[in-house]
Amino acid sequence: MCTVCGCGEARVADAEYHDHEPARVVIHHHHHYHHQGDVHHHYHGAPVEHGHSHAHGHHHHEHEHEHEHEHEHEHEHEHGHEHGHDHEHGHPQGLELHYGRGAAGVSVPGMSQRSLIAVERDVLDKNNRLAEHNREHFAAAGQLVLNLVSSPGSGKTTLLCETLRRLAGHRPCAVIEGDQQTSSDAERIRATGVSAVQINTGKGCHLDAQMIHDACHRLELAQGGIIFIENVGNLVCPAGFDLGERAKVAVLSVTEGEEKPLKYPDMFAAASLMIINKTDLLPYVQFDVARCIENARRVNPAIQVLQLSASSGEGMDAWLAWLAKM
Repeated sequence: MCTVCGCGEARVADAEYHDHEPARVVIHHHHHYHHQGDVHHHYHGAPVEHGHSHAHGHHHHEHEHEHEHEHEHEHEHEHGHEHGHDHEHGHPQGLELHYGRGAAGVSVPGMSQRSLIAVERDVLDKNNRLAEHNREHFAAAGQLVLNLVSSPGSGKTTLLCETLRRLAGHRPCAVIEGDQQTSSDAERIRATGVSAVQINTGKGCHLDAQMIHDACHRLELAQGGIIFIENVGNLVCPAGFDLGERAKVAVLSVTEGEEKPLKYPDMFAAASLMIINKTDLLPYVQFDVARCIENARRVNPAIQVLQLSASSGEGMDAWLAWLAKM
């Protein structure tokens, strides 16, 4: 979940617009913090000497500094045992640092879990309201909108280009491309004859509903067409941001490993379809297809799965058939 990741502003490439600005939260991080996260840091100053007399039962604080040191040691000792330790011959085994066990599911230095939840709700509430507006707009135009998500290098753009070539003359399409920098992917899409808008997110790690809203106003959308949104390569943050799409499609290449659905469960839980891509490389990599599907269905029992190779064309007909049913 991207609640306070510090995503910067996004821009539509080669365009100027000021009507809408993507919702973002600026978090100021301070070096001095006291009680957040799994490790507590205590900063103590030098002991203060009191000039007045401590008569009538009052005690001198001669050991204040020593007491502070003991207090710090006690806290470090206490929190050092929050995580399980398995010592064998003095060496820790299986030591884990888990920063996602709080109520917010994330840890940010200097912010309490309650503060993180408040920020998350504020960001997502604004995004979700605009996502609903997008969805109403798409429905009125009879648009099928799909949000393609994956790690970098999964083959999303190659899959899109091949899909667009096969749909040419059958169904109008448009593409919204999301990347941190460059317009290279949008140029590849345009080479197929399909309109594409490039969104450069800068330091941002995902697209949001505002960005899609702005991009759609720069596309000529034909009634009953398909809008493919190619999100920023990232299996974490895009999972939590509704763009107004009909469905999320998670693309996973066989070069990545079959454990990805378990490592990034939010994304695969949010996806309606998982595409196992680059199957032409299966003879050359160690990838257990059955185990990958099993892992995906552990986090999302309803997820549909397709296996294909955008390069060889194997499995593309099944993908086009899935699109036709949506």
